[in-house]
Amino acid sequence: MSISRVAVRPAAVRRKVEAWLAEQDDAEAIVLLARPEWTDNAVLTIGDTRVRVVPCPTPIAARAALADRAAHEKLVLLTDLTDTELGDGLLAHVSLQTGRSVDPWDLVGQAFGGQVRPDSTLVRTGRWVADALTELAPAEGWPPPAGTILTRDYALRHLAGAVLALDPDELDGAGLLQWSTDAPTQMRFAELPVAWAEGIAALLVEVAGPIAVPVLAAVRAGHGTDAIPLGLLAGVLWPRSPGTAPEVEIAVARTRLEPRFGGTRLTDHQATLFVEAAEAWIYRALDGDDAVRHDAHRMLRRAEHLAAEIDVTELLVASTLLPAGFAQRMRAFGAAVRLALPRPTAVPPTRDLIERAQERLAEVEAHRSADRSRVETARMAVRLLRWLAISEGRGPATMLAAVQRQIRDDGWVDRARLDVFAGDVDPQVAQSYRALHAAVDARRSRHDREFAEQLHDMTSAEREPGALLRVEDVLDRVVRPILDNGRRILLLLLDGMSAAAGIEIADSLGRSGAWTELTPDGGPRTAVLAALPTVTVVNRCSLFSGRLTVGDRAAELKAFTVQFPDSVLLHKSDLRTPAGLAVDPEVAAAINDPAVPLVAAVINTIDDALDRSDPGTIEWSTDTVNGLRDLLAVAQDRVVVLVSDHGHVVDRGSEAVLLSSDSSENRWRPATDAPRDGELLFTGSRVALGDGRVILPWREELRYGPRKAGYHGGASPAEVVIPLLVFAAQDEHAVPGWAGAPVSSPDWWREPIRQPASEETAVSPPAQVGVASRPARRPKPPAQDEGLFDLPPPTSVASPISAALLPPVASPASAEPTSALVDALLASPVYADRRDVRAPIPDERVAALLSTLVAGNGRAALETLATRAGVPVHRMPGTFAALRRLLQVEGYPVLSLDPDGRTAKLDIPLMIEQFGLEPM
Repeated sequence: MSISRVAVRPAAVRRKVEAWLAEQDDAEAIVLLARPEWTDNAVLTIGDTRVRVVPCPTPIAARAALADRAAHEKLVLLTDLTDTELGDGLLAHVSLQTGRSVDPWDLVGQAFGGQVRPDSTLVRTGRWVADALTELAPAEGWPPPAGTILTRDYALRHLAGAVLALDPDELDGAGLLQWSTDAPTQMRFAELPVAWAEGIAALLVEVAGPIAVPVLAAVRAGHGTDAIPLGLLAGVLWPRSPGTAPEVEIAVARTRLEPRFGGTRLTDHQATLFVEAAEAWIYRALDGDDAVRHDAHRMLRRAEHLAAEIDVTELLVASTLLPAGFAQRMRAFGAAVRLALPRPTAVPPTRDLIERAQERLAEVEAHRSADRSRVETARMAVRLLRWLAISEGRGPATMLAAVQRQIRDDGWVDRARLDVFAGDVDPQVAQSYRALHAAVDARRSRHDREFAEQLHDMTSAEREPGALLRVEDVLDRVVRPILDNGRRILLLLLDGMSAAAGIEIADSLGRSGAWTELTPDGGPRTAVLAALPTVTVVNRCSLFSGRLTVGDRAAELKAFTVQFPDSVLLHKSDLRTPAGLAVDPEVAAAINDPAVPLVAAVINTIDDALDRSDPGTIEWSTDTVNGLRDLLAVAQDRVVVLVSDHGHVVDRGSEAVLLSSDSSENRWRPATDAPRDGELLFTGSRVALGDGRVILPWREELRYGPRKAGYHGGASPAEVVIPLLVFAAQDEHAVPGWAGAPVSSPDWWREPIRQPASEETAVSPPAQVGVASRPARRPKPPAQDEGLFDLPPPTSVASPISAALLPPVASPASAEPTSALVDALLASPVYADRRDVRAPIPDERVAALLSTLVAGNGRAALETLATRAGVPVHRMPGTFAALRRLLQVEGYPVLSLDPDGRTAKLDIPLMIEQFGLEPM
């Protein structure tokens, strides 16, 4: 009596026949005990052998198959008959004279090399596993396991890996998302028998975790190729920070998204892992080659399309990765900037509005797909808001004070407003920047007028310069003293370098780490006053002559050689090099020659940009000023002096005003009539052209000649004030009377405005600590001896920076707890033990650094710390490292550096705990 048997799959038959043929059996046929059904090709080709598969429900059918067999074929007889039913006569013609069972697990063992047996957990998983492993086995078989036992994990990982076209060890979230980008393999998965697909899905959830749920749900729903975009969108609908969007709106949006997952409702945990994996995939792709980056950008665009389809585009502001989120954050930032602008009443904006703009900036900075140039412009906009928040005091009382204001404050304003003037591609943000630029321009215009009036008074009255350094004084008052102290000099005249350009160049040199900026007695930067009009033929020749004069290159060279006969002056043509050489050999030889005390070179890159480029959008640095990096590379043993002959103003586009003139000069004209609005008449010995009488514009937007990218010649501080920068290769004592420069940026440039800490959030010192009390320490101000130019202390030209710029100088109410906490730490035994061994920092400096951090609620910019503690800026990295070692008791991170690389973070509660400052 026949036995009910299951149908056999084609792969199982093939595996069984392969094993039979490998036995080198001479039999003509093999009987396989299975349901006599066959829907596949009747003839199999295995190696060189043709094998015909014949379903045989009766003995007669089996005999007929044997009788009809072609001579070159072998037969596979599929039957559910017993040997008795088949009969000995028929069995005499088949392999082993008996029917062979088709055990699926035997076939699995065969597919894995034939020497293994499945463990019980694999068998209990179900018959579907055996069928799938047999059916989907590679032609060469599955890789055999290390031992003789085929484990469930090993078998299923290889099965799933084959289905998903992944390595068995890559069945994690990243692997699943990579699989989701391959539509053909997804189709293969979708076409699997239901039992197989469900079993593989269960394994993937088991090994890959909850992230497998949304990925597989999307695949089953026909949206598998959208898995990564859906993961990015989930970052908006399952935000990490609660309260970023109304709960009802979020709930509705999730419901609209569910059909993309076939109705599956994701848990918060599944969604979080889904988001993290999708974002990680994007980050890896963005770091890949062009093709992979293209895929990443395609995914980002697709996520935004999906958001539009379910009507949640407005929620994308919560995304830290999607470009639309960055665009929305920029618009929110632009709106905050507009609100924080001064009102026509001239009352400065309230600091909470500026703080809100700072918060919107932080959101823009946190976006991971941010356009870095747009973010930098946004930073500049916030800096200008903080500058506008400073109440203006009386204008400068002297020419020196006006020059100092330009080099130490307004030059930084010029640096920032150049970026804001360049604007933004988003019309809404651009309008805010335009309004901000107008507000800045209004104040800067007042400053420009005050500067020009001081310049007019000094020039017409023939006032003595006193401590003021003029362009004709640079050689005698700066260069000669350095040479007299035995140091050789490389003097680089960067034609057209303004205060704003000088800030950028000095910053790039400082970032290199190879050069230390020096200032007179380690005080603030100083500057040089140009002669009038501020054109090259006047100022460059005057600088190299050491007296006020007018001349061309030949006159400059002659006058320079008379003063420094053993030195070299190089102009543009002298610095040109043949192919393959960055520095001309003769130039390099002169720089390296100990017998040449002074090598001077004129670099025209900035001035040339005024004619042929756009100086307002170029960030000037050792990379963008032609030849600067190369000359510095061969001048490591020289003191480097960077100076200019004049600054410049940039063209104001549609805001520019063209005035008539008897001359073709762009920014000065002969005094043939009375000055107009925005102009002043200048007379005196320091007016080198126009017979000592010229009319100069102080308003930056005025010009007389043809339009260019930028101009010079006028009386604005951007043209008249020349930065003076001195550097030595990692030697702050290279020049007597000069020392390492302090932080050069003003407070508003680097310090955000913050609301004062409330009583609830303010740090409270321990009421009583187990150490002896000690007097409160105060940071000592940095020494300010008389400088090289006998410069007086800077004259106050505006009211102090708002107390909202943190970390502030503590008020009496807040200073007491801050001082008590710092004093308790300095008096603690733990500090004493660590100071003896680890801390070369004086107590006063430690107190200043910690007081600044505590006053700032545990945060302060490194530049602020340097300013408060009187540390030269080039020493701050080493000082910070020493303070961190001092505070890190038992290796705990009491002091750390923010990922921005610019902000120090102090864990105040941890510091109190580590130094034993708990209340008794």
